[in-house]
Amino acid sequence: MAELFFCPTSSRSRPQHHHEEKPPILANITIAEPLSLANMDPLESMSMGPARVPKDFNAEDAGNMEDMEKQFAVKTVQHMQTYWAILEKVKGSSLRLTKMDDDIYNHLKEAFPEFDPAATVDEDEMKSKAGKERWRKFMMAYEKKIDDYNFGTMVRNSPKAEYEEDTVIFVPRMQFYALEIARNRHGLNDWIYEQAQAEKAKSK
Repeated sequence: MAELFFCPTSSRSRPQHHHEEKPPILANITIAEPLSLANMDPLESMSMGPARVPKDFNAEDAGNMEDMEKQFAVKTVQHMQTYWAILEKVKGSSLRLTKMDDDIYNHLKEAFPEFDPAATVDEDEMKSKAGKERWRKFMMAYEKKIDDYNFGTMVRNSPKAEYEEDTVIFVPRMQFYALEIARNRHGLNDWIYEQAQAEKAKSK
């Protein structure tokens, strides 16, 4: 299994490209208000009003922005781009996102025995009062163990989907890890690697 721990702010986890190919991530993706997300209750952001990534937003060209909202948007989009680029280079089933993947996966199965990693996430259920309480209890176990465990992050609502406006859910980082670790364990993200490699072969 590839020991490629996913640290989106670190260049060590970024695949090296001779030329950048933009993943299917894009404009008009809704995110929650950034100023309230960095150091708050990890699930409180779910009930907050939306803000939008500008239509012409480009994380690579954003530069040294002073505006906090734009800086947050940069990190959010870079996180998506980095993860997608990794999945195109390495099969998800051979990828480790954290040093605690085994513990997180086992905890997820224990806390959410009904969870099906292949199914489309029911956002309404996840963000209901009962759903938020269950996820809050799950995530707080990693408050001192996982860096940026409550930082706002985009996750796809289905392992079959790409990152698009109608397929992403804004969640705390710990929820992203839990869902994606489970999907990778079941080989549900391997199609991204296979698709990228097939396209690469065609271009030769």
